[in-house]
Amino acid sequence: MTELHVTRSLHSAQGPIRLDVSFTIAEGEFLALYGPSGAGKTTVLRMLAGLEQPESGYIRSNGQTWFDHRQHLWVGPRHRAVGVVFQDYALFPNMTIREQLRFALPDQRNRALVDTLLEMMSLTELANRRPTVLSGGQQQRVALARAVARQPRLLLLDEPLSALDTETRLRLQEEISQVHKQFKLTTVLVSHDNAEIIRLADRVISLQAGKIDRQGAPAALFGSSGAARPSGRLGTVIAIQRQGAQLQLTVSTEGALTEVLVPESPVQVGDRIVVVVEENSPSYQPLKRNGG
Repeated sequence: MTELHVTRSLHSAQGPIRLDVSFTIAEGEFLALYGPSGAGKTTVLRMLAGLEQPESGYIRSNGQTWFDHRQHLWVGPRHRAVGVVFQDYALFPNMTIREQLRFALPDQRNRALVDTLLEMMSLTELANRRPTVLSGGQQQRVALARAVARQPRLLLLDEPLSALDTETRLRLQEEISQVHKQFKLTTVLVSHDNAEIIRLADRVISLQAGKIDRQGAPAALFGSSGAARPSGRLGTVIAIQRQGAQLQLTVSTEGALTEVLVPESPVQVGDRIVVVVEENSPSYQPLKRNGG
């Protein structure tokens, strides 16, 4: 379990605010921090990572104290069992992908983990390339794999997918979920995307002006407020049938079949689309054609 009670003065676009939050994170939990820009989400994440120091309070994780103001105790990031993934990737431009992962290993004898992560993130064929020749999605896969290579107890994700296109974002959401479960991680995600939080998180804490204003299961918080964005699921069109003046698309999404009734559309069998469910009514957003 990770316990946190921290305070700090912050400057937001609306003026100075006082960050004052207290919460716990259960072992193996996937927690999301949500709220407007300037609410303090990223600052809390950076405090957990050891990249910023609170003014008062404490941070304890799995029996270790990382920060305690009263005891004048501060443990730096290198001595915390955390892995961090930022929005801007923060990769080393002079290292190949394999070298990036090896560098992150806490025990250089465990190089088999590098091959496992390369395969898991579909990076094996790119292992000897440097980040500058990779797409944004590929670079974020490297950043995620590097964070996991540290064998952290706590994985911290600071809006890692917000700059990516819809299809890439949905694929990486699947990979983040897989990594979280396979490596039995405790994960904290900062995100503005309600649908992403609903899809990934067990619990969400909403911050407003440096304070917790509500928390609970994502579906409970967002479902009744009408604030949630439609939930998108990446899928492949496997069949098309005419239903009067409309077309019925059968879409394979995450191992399940979804039927979407749409007007005349240029969509074809094999196309990749995002199925969007809003107010119980499925629709879709087209992506690039299969193989295109």
